Amino acid sequence: MEYLFSVVLVVHILAAIGVIGLVLVQHGKGADMGAAFGSGASGSLFGATGSANFLSRTTAVLAAVFFVTSLSLAYIASNKPKTTGSVMQDAVRSQAVQEPVAAGADKAGTPVESGSKTKDIPQ
Repeated sequence: MEYLFSVVLVVHILAAIGVIGLVLVQHGKGADMGAAFGSGASGSLFGATGSANFLSRTTAVLAAVFFVTSLSLAYIASNKPKTTGSVMQDAVRSQAVQEPVAAGADKAGTPVESGSKTKDIPQ
């Protein structure tokens, strides 16, 4: 299971770097905005963009891979068996200091009347 987690993590990181690189290399849609204001190619601003080129298709594929690996990593991490019970099990537990019990008092230190029914109640 640890091997699968490592492989998915490496693919996830490579897909993230690839998406970042491809997005930075691509030509943005807003870059042709100046053409609408007298450069001569104003029809290209709102016209059909045509079929997606190689960079945009590759970006879409890497984004899908990134999404799938994100879900896979979340699933693998949530189903990982716990090696210890909890975080608090490893904490140092302090011992309660017992105070001396006065004569004629019960375990909690409250006075007890002799012959009362409170002795019959288990604590």
